Amino acid sequence: MLPDVHRTVDAAWKLESAKIVASLTRMVRDVGLAEELAQDALVAALEQWPVSGVPDNPGAWLTTTAKRRALDHLRRAQRLERKQEQLAHELGQRQDRQQGPDARPDDEPDDVLRLLFLSCHPVLPTEARAALTLRLLGGLTTEEIARAFLVTETVITQRVATAKRTLAEENLSFELPDGDHLAERLSSVLEVVYLIFNEGYSATSGDDLMRPGLCLEALRLGRLLAELAPREPEVHGLVALMEIQASRAAARTGPSGEPVPLHEQNRGRWDQLLIRRGFTAMLKARDAGGAPGPYTLQAAIAVCHAQARSAEDTDWARIAALYEALTSVLPTPVVRLNRAVAVGKAYGPQAGLDLADALLTDPVLRDYHLLPGVRGDLLAGLDRFDEARVEFRRAASLARNAAERSFLERRADELGTAAPAGPVLGRAAEEFLGRDELDPATSRSYGQTLRRLRRTLGDQQPLASLTADQVARVFATAWGEAAPATWNRHRAAVRSFGAWASLDDLTTGLDRRTGTRPRARPLDPAQLDAVWSLPDLPLREETLWRLLHESGAGVTAVLALNVEDLDLDDRRARTRTRSRTPAGTPAPARSRGDWVGWRSGTARLLPRLLAGRTRGPVFLSDRRPGPARTPEAADLCPDTGRRRLSYERAEYLFKQATVPLDPARDGYTLRRLRPDPRDR
Repeated sequence: MLPDVHRTVDAAWKLESAKIVASLTRMVRDVGLAEELAQDALVAALEQWPVSGVPDNPGAWLTTTAKRRALDHLRRAQRLERKQEQLAHELGQRQDRQQGPDARPDDEPDDVLRLLFLSCHPVLPTEARAALTLRLLGGLTTEEIARAFLVTETVITQRVATAKRTLAEENLSFELPDGDHLAERLSSVLEVVYLIFNEGYSATSGDDLMRPGLCLEALRLGRLLAELAPREPEVHGLVALMEIQASRAAARTGPSGEPVPLHEQNRGRWDQLLIRRGFTAMLKARDAGGAPGPYTLQAAIAVCHAQARSAEDTDWARIAALYEALTSVLPTPVVRLNRAVAVGKAYGPQAGLDLADALLTDPVLRDYHLLPGVRGDLLAGLDRFDEARVEFRRAASLARNAAERSFLERRADELGTAAPAGPVLGRAAEEFLGRDELDPATSRSYGQTLRRLRRTLGDQQPLASLTADQVARVFATAWGEAAPATWNRHRAAVRSFGAWASLDDLTTGLDRRTGTRPRARPLDPAQLDAVWSLPDLPLREETLWRLLHESGAGVTAVLALNVEDLDLDDRRARTRTRSRTPAGTPAPARSRGDWVGWRSGTARLLPRLLAGRTRGPVFLSDRRPGPARTPEAADLCPDTGRRRLSYERAEYLFKQATVPLDPARDGYTLRRLRPDPRDR
């Protein structure tokens, strides 16, 4: 009996949670508080229903209980006295009709729509919008959302908590936008719903190609939005697009979970009910009037595929024309890449390849596995199999999803295994970096440059065919906006590699840049307080950040510290090398000479971080290095086998942690932890 009650509670919560939270948000004007009150009602159901039995209308019971708690909260807070009387009267009037078997909860449809717009507000980062939307409107637990996006529960908890805090701090209105603001806000809502669908339809990482649960949630949200905003054509366009794409789910994977390309799918396995629903939504989008928007145009492309009896019957000329129209309203690199595919199908692979090649310098696509995947298809269509094989291998190396990676490797294998003439880029780079004469710092610096070359051009790129034009393209996409010191460092690395490999000058056309990097503005006291108050701060990061702030030393110098350099009693450590910036330019000499000192904050944390270690790097990476990337002995901890934390990893972690604190949403740099000289 008890498991049945729990299942009933779960089902009722899934169905009613969005309406309950939306209605409570209208009452208390705080989405975080509204969810807490709704959760209180859920806990009450779990406690009472096993004893008293499941009520005839579980949703009405949950709604009534949650509103009572909201009313109690308003009374305790002694605010909105007039509204308390109105709500109490309202609750008393409606309580009787909410108890019958045919009753419905007192929810206003607009409340759910308001909640959807609020959870997708542009003030929040995209990832936070998706997590909050699934939490509030999908009724998913933190564990379910984390599992869906393949991140930890802690990450999702932080995203949701930060999103709620941001909404509260911004004091956003719980009203539907109108006029000119509606289109902007609706675009944000549709973006989040489609992001959720796409993550389910083509998972960006993990072992499986699809995550059906996310597709279903996105479809449910899209259908709900279509009911609540029936006169918005783009809403119906998005629903049509998702319905038709979802109809292919059963045919998209083979027996072992491998991807099946669209033109090879068994169309008899396409879900005709979903296709008909998609067609109906498309008709509603057209009836709503107005010029077709991006979702309606994408839905029209999906309709073309669904109407074709076979792959050979597909009207590729029509699809290419629709993509051309789509690029005029949504000129993103991904849309342009899809247009290249359609043009290649309609007018020949060379026409498509010309369009795809024009995207090679777009920074947005520099690590997008589908760009080399598309080029591989088009090159194979031109019988340029050696080049196609290299592209498929590169696409596989960039793919984060295991099913897609295996598929792309298989495509490369199907083109034969002709050995490249001479050495290839990947092997040559490893030999170059493995030379004994390179010190660890230089090897790390050169390694950054060559890893980017390998990711962009592919490990199987024949070394003899490597040209200055290809290198220039890599520089334009990877470091086009970089500071002069960074640009020059990577340029010097390529020159050294080219000279070692006896290649022509690979930096022809890459002029050395001049200029000075402006000093990073230190974080002010309020910003620092926010950094120290970040939830669930790992001990290593907190210690590093405190030490950087309290010492005023450079990041490289602090990361180079070893345990044996520390004098914990005197709160100082001797540096082994002069502090240098990440670009390799000497930093200004510090007044402390060769010593780094710290204060009580760091002194409190360091013993816990060391945990009894007596030698090796102070700051260690999370994992042991692989056999192919064994660092120098000086950068290894003899007790744990882990390597020294790199500057790049430390910078990345700080940026990611401080994205919610940065108004620009870029995250802070470690250099900003150094105190203002005027304060020292």
